[in-house]
Amino acid sequence: MDVVSTWTGRSACALQEALRDTNEAFAARLGVATRTVAGWHADEGIVPRAEMQAALDTAYERAGDAVQRRFTLLSRPTVAPEVQALRVAIAIVVRGAEVLLVCRRGEDSLRWQFPAGVVKPGASSEAVAVSETLGETGVHAAVLRQLGSRLHPTTGVMADYYLCDYLAGDATNRDAVENLDVAWVPLAALSRFIPTDTIYPPILTALEAA
Repeated sequence: MDVVSTWTGRSACALQEALRDTNEAFAARLGVATRTVAGWHADEGIVPRAEMQAALDTAYERAGDAVQRRFTLLSRPTVAPEVQALRVAIAIVVRGAEVLLVCRRGEDSLRWQFPAGVVKPGASSEAVAVSETLGETGVHAAVLRQLGSRLHPTTGVMADYYLCDYLAGDATNRDAVENLDVAWVPLAALSRFIPTDTIYPPILTALEAA
């Protein structure tokens, strides 16, 4: 049997829930006013006075094993849900000796980059790379393999990179809000659009092989 060293409003409420008592029933069990129980719900950090600590000890000790097991589960510290870091999926779509690029509208400049999209919690990064490419450019693509992941040095977000094969579709700007243009760029001319030293090295390796 677990021992409660110090009862608080939170642990008292957990015992009440384990007993499946209403505020009135729990107050009657402890011999206190209903407003006292309500006060524990309002301030879970409150520490009841000494005689109330003893009353809660007694109520817990008299509870059956099933109630005590429920209390143990209910009184465990609440673990905050894990927050997923911002993640993007980036598609490097190759068609022969060309690669697909989009021209993003920045706050004070334009920049060329590979099609990309934010990966929402629970979504597949690989699927996002394909769907965002289609949504931005009208190009159907299929993932050949993942090239790797890194914390992007400029944006600070986690980026997943996928080498993709062109399947069908004409490259058109389907997101005029974010993009100014879409283009198939010759691999030999890629550095004119994106500085080579800013490109993830595995991308360059894959494009050289292509």
